[in-house]
Amino acid sequence: MDIATIICIIGGAAMVVLSVLTSGGTMGGIIDLPSIAMTVGGSYFCLFGLAPLNRCIGLFGIIGRCFRIPDFGEKQIVQNMVALSEKARREGILALEDGLDDLSDSFMRSGLRLVVDGTDGAVIRAIMENEMNQIEARHLEWINIIVQWAGFAPGFGMMGTVLGLIGMLRNMEDKSAIGPNMAVALVTTLYGAMMANWLLGPWAQKLTWHNSMEMKTKEMVIEGVLAIQAGENPRIMAQKLLTYLDPVTRKAIEADVLKD
Repeated sequence: MDIATIICIIGGAAMVVLSVLTSGGTMGGIIDLPSIAMTVGGSYFCLFGLAPLNRCIGLFGIIGRCFRIPDFGEKQIVQNMVALSEKARREGILALEDGLDDLSDSFMRSGLRLVVDGTDGAVIRAIMENEMNQIEARHLEWINIIVQWAGFAPGFGMMGTVLGLIGMLRNMEDKSAIGPNMAVALVTTLYGAMMANWLLGPWAQKLTWHNSMEMKTKEMVIEGVLAIQAGENPRIMAQKLLTYLDPVTRKAIEADVLKD
């Protein structure tokens, strides 16, 4: 589980509660179910006007990924690539066909299958880069829906405030109720701002970061596959792939993959 996302939610909520209580307010003053329905429900149902039904319904599963730490297996990829490169130089490219189905990374598996089939390096790069670009495009479609939701939320918050003010102005006879009614009307604006800046905006950015990490891993796979296809020295290939890793991971496997 990604503790950072939990900290974001709990920490942000704690700061809101602290601000309310230290300013002399009460939690009851900022909790209003009609305002929640207007802001959260209204902005969510707007998504059905811009995205297919399956995207709107499946969006919560995508948001759930913000609560998990992704593991793209960069360390294992480098080790596998070096081992496969050594095998190819020792036994020939066709020897790689045995064991391809055991590879857990489908992107690597499809690239190596092209190598075994004798495909030209430029064609392999074009196919793998196109597949990588299509994967990224699908990721960005989901992220864009969350970004759009973050944009709709403040607007619905403002609409809720306007509706509250209209109701208040229609009952101006009771002067003592003007203040409380105004406070309730403004709560929807607060909810819209909180949704955009505390929840949806950060989640979209986290998923964007996940995407960039995955694309970097796929770039590393492409470099490894092309190095094997070109018959490159395994040690040279390992040095190339290690540049994609963070210093801690690199140090952990450097001695193993650069062995003589």
